Amino acid sequence: MNTPAGIAAAVPAGALAAPGPGVATATPGWLGQPRAALRHWWLSRLPRTDNWTLGQRNIYILPTRAGLTFGLTLVAMLLASINYQLNLGYALTFLLAGAGAVSMHLTHGNLRGLALHVKAPSPVFAGTPAAVELVITNPGRARHALMLGFGAAPGEASEQAAWCDVPAQGQHLLQLARVPPHRGWHALPPLVVQTVFPFGLFRAWTVWRPAARLLAWPQPEHPAPPLPARGAASSGELPRPRTHGSEFDGVRPWQRGDTMRQVVWKKVAHAGELVSRETVGAGRRELQLDWSDAGIAGTEPRLQRLAAWVLAAERDGLTYALRLPGADLPSGSGESHRRAALDLLALWA
Repeated sequence: MNTPAGIAAAVPAGALAAPGPGVATATPGWLGQPRAALRHWWLSRLPRTDNWTLGQRNIYILPTRAGLTFGLTLVAMLLASINYQLNLGYALTFLLAGAGAVSMHLTHGNLRGLALHVKAPSPVFAGTPAAVELVITNPGRARHALMLGFGAAPGEASEQAAWCDVPAQGQHLLQLARVPPHRGWHALPPLVVQTVFPFGLFRAWTVWRPAARLLAWPQPEHPAPPLPARGAASSGELPRPRTHGSEFDGVRPWQRGDTMRQVVWKKVAHAGELVSRETVGAGRRELQLDWSDAGIAGTEPRLQRLAAWVLAAERDGLTYALRLPGADLPSGSGESHRRAALDLLALWA
């Protein structure tokens, strides 16, 4: 078991590894910079990995405030027993001390052996909570009262923390919320797994730096202006929503971007190959979403407007292309094309 009091007090509150139990979080100004440097150094030593197995080398344990009070009480009882030569006092003191020592081993063992895995989170829009799924695998006996959370120091309450029990020889799926503040890639912050089970006298914890990253798309403008009236068709007609009814000119081989409603399932059942409806005027419904058409000042507002247009075009069943300075996305439609367009907006620089 590791009990690095200096390390426990050197972890930043915002990085899930701040001061250990009972240590004040307020720091004098003259100590701020050395402490921050020590925090950064210690966190940089932790590897980024999506799989984390808890063992002797990465579990830390210190007494809680209740544990410190319990220890002071034992000292007072021992001094009183020595002063007054109380044999029953000796017996009670050492009995409680033995119970405290057993509690320390039980608390440490409540984490030891657990295997953690984080799943890559799905992209979300900036400012929208993303669900980060964690899988806890328990190869041994049942584990109780585990707390996991982002941005919480050991011993401090956190709105983002979640509690769980893990059955013996089983797994538990846990979800934590993470809100990306802006578009682009976001590394997941360090995560703390801790427990005070069974008596709350000791707190055991580990600090884990997941390697998974979260992609945030630009937050769509709301309300957004109408779609630009510019298409790629030579006829010059304006883009119109794609018709998904029973009326169509014919069929054609299925193409990437066709929706499931365009597939002619009867012909698929007979011929064994995917074919799609060729709706009336399909060739005249291609939309160009161009950076210059956004008509708004600022990079982020333009990207937000384009994101809103992408969603509107997909909602209306239009075939659309996206053009940014130095980057183009060919015409297409469907879920995969929508994600490709939003990814391009999220990563464009």
